[in-house]
Amino acid sequence: MLSIALIGLSLSMDAFTVSVGAGLSTKDLKFFYALRASLSFGFFQFFMPVAGWYLGETVSSFIEAYDHWIAFALLGFIGGKMIAEGIRAIRRAGPGRGQTPQQAAPGKAPGGQDSGKPAVDMRNPGTLLVLSLATSIDALAVGISLSILDHSIWISAALIGGITFAVCLLGFEAGRRLRQGVGIVLGEWAPIAGGATLVGIGCKILAEHLF
Repeated sequence: MLSIALIGLSLSMDAFTVSVGAGLSTKDLKFFYALRASLSFGFFQFFMPVAGWYLGETVSSFIEAYDHWIAFALLGFIGGKMIAEGIRAIRRAGPGRGQTPQQAAPGKAPGGQDSGKPAVDMRNPGTLLVLSLATSIDALAVGISLSILDHSIWISAALIGGITFAVCLLGFEAGRRLRQGVGIVLGEWAPIAGGATLVGIGCKILAEHLF
């Protein structure tokens, strides 16, 4: 079980990074949304190994050839979209850029942008679904490997999903605490930083498989 726990911890790191980014860039993120997102990440990390285990070796070569490209495309699309939206918001802000937080309007970040606008909007079910899928694709290959080794899947998958759930909750809390210290500095750059983080995760997944 120790080896499965270490696998689960490794698989949860991408979802953890996304959780930290969401907690950092979202003003007053309610616990309900953090809990829902953590459950979603944990469920997909549970479901994917089970699916891989039942698919087994017959489709392993096909999945392994394309899973990293799928994750890269999904994360790249969402991250690129957030970067583009952040750049457009900065351009629209115009004269407001360069304001101090005290000079900006109440509830607004420097440049007039709403400081509560998240870089990774976990409150959007569609965004949450795509991110949960993109950060859990590697777990599919783990399930295939467990089937080849004739390893019991249900306990292993439950452990992986539970670890991911707990790690993501910690990630949201860590991001929230970081925001208290440095979140105001992000201001209008928060969507760009969040988008760049997702693109970076996608590139990491792609590089790990290719090289």
